[in-house]
Amino acid sequence: MLNELLWISLLLINFVIVICAYKLFGKTGLYVWTAVAVILANIQVMKTIQIFGLVTALGNVVYSSIFLVTDILNENHSKKDAQKAVWIGFFVLISVTIIMQITIQFIPHESDKLSPAISEIFSFFPRIAFASLVAYIISQSHDVWFFAKLKKRDKTKRLWLRNNLSTTISQTMDNLIFTAIVFVGEQPFDIVVQIFVTSLILKIIVAALDTPFVYLGRKIKNANKLFFKKNDI
Repeated sequence: MLNELLWISLLLINFVIVICAYKLFGKTGLYVWTAVAVILANIQVMKTIQIFGLVTALGNVVYSSIFLVTDILNENHSKKDAQKAVWIGFFVLISVTIIMQITIQFIPHESDKLSPAISEIFSFFPRIAFASLVAYIISQSHDVWFFAKLKKRDKTKRLWLRNNLSTTISQTMDNLIFTAIVFVGEQPFDIVVQIFVTSLILKIIVAALDTPFVYLGRKIKNANKLFFKKNDI
């Protein structure tokens, strides 16, 4: 049960961090978290775990938090602001990949003990990054577009529906693209299928559980509006 407890803890911590970033720093905080989450998710995904009796790659929770970020931005600000977060994540991932590929080419000093571990992680990083970039830009852009489309139709009503519907469809797209590029040919087919199914199930669960935090994000926006109005008087 350790993995399950850690996964639930990681889920709650990620959501709380997103909300705290928004509360303390507004849109800037969400942009910063997007950059952090993109890097962490692409490192975590290299670790395969067993959770709830199924095999999956780690990184689902951190990566899914980016959908929470774009949904908050889309709901409280604009489609343009949400898409900006997507492009920030895209830029950060490309930058980290280039810099780390140069880094692992340096000849380490004889006293260096960590270089082999760093090289092992980041020598595999380009394939992860490529898969992530393709899946990320397609799925995140779709999420931003579809959420905005539903928002235009429903106005302020049914936030729960546009949050879950846009995220679930986009997460399915992301999962399919990423799994196909990274794991097909590297893992046995039955493991690939298990990773895909488990990852998708977990991402859908995360999408459902982040709904209260999207509402909390809207409440924070309204509270901040009220605060600044009072101070203007």
